Amino acid sequence: MLSVRSIPLPLLLVSAVFFGAAYFTSRFPDVPGASAGSFVATFLIALPSILALFRYLGGRRAFLSLLAVSIFAFAIEAVGVVTGFPYGDFHYGNALGPLAFGLVPYLLPVSYAPLVIGAVAAASRKGTSRFITWILRSAILLVLMDGVLDPGAAALGFWAWPDDGAYYGVPASNYLGWLLSGALASALLLAAGRWRGRPPPRLLDSSIVAMAFWTGVAVFEDLTLPAVLGVALLAFLSWRRSPPRDDKAASRAGRV
Repeated sequence: MLSVRSIPLPLLLVSAVFFGAAYFTSRFPDVPGASAGSFVATFLIALPSILALFRYLGGRRAFLSLLAVSIFAFAIEAVGVVTGFPYGDFHYGNALGPLAFGLVPYLLPVSYAPLVIGAVAAASRKGTSRFITWILRSAILLVLMDGVLDPGAAALGFWAWPDDGAYYGVPASNYLGWLLSGALASALLLAAGRWRGRPPPRLLDSSIVAMAFWTGVAVFEDLTLPAVLGVALLAFLSWRRSPPRDDKAASRAGRV
């Protein structure tokens, strides 16, 4: 059962700070320095899980994993902007900074890769997990995350959908696209990193902080369903982030 005490205090505090930061992002999008603040915040959110990935996989495998996911993210998003496949017709705004080739923000991998890392870690199971089912669980979790992220990002002007969709302006094709891209990204991450054993809980930290921020955006933008989904995902990710029972038992035994 999830206990707040099982989550490290620094992670709780950072998540609370980014939830609060969502208020200022929502209410004061044009304040001077907002763009620079967005860059810094994106890197700060990504840092914990990227560092944890290097500790888990080692430098070479972690670097190859991040490189593979980054190249894939640029490629699939560029194809999406140009052709509308697999997400539907959309384009990026200027809020995320300069666009590579006028299509995709340079910062995209920094925000996307930690979500994939967190989803793959959260979707793992004790013991040997079948590759295909692990990928499918990860992709579904990424779709749910985007159910919080995408309506908020569209409301902030990060990207736009010319044809309004049924879910707060986002079309269903976007989530079908995320299912496909999430599965491919998860497969790349697992294959390049050759994940073995139980992934360390710290791999989820960036996803938790990111969900805290986007749940805050949903709350302050009056996006009811994304806000409720965000709270549910925060509870799930925090539960998956808490140490397993056998680790807790071993820790208690060591203190006796």
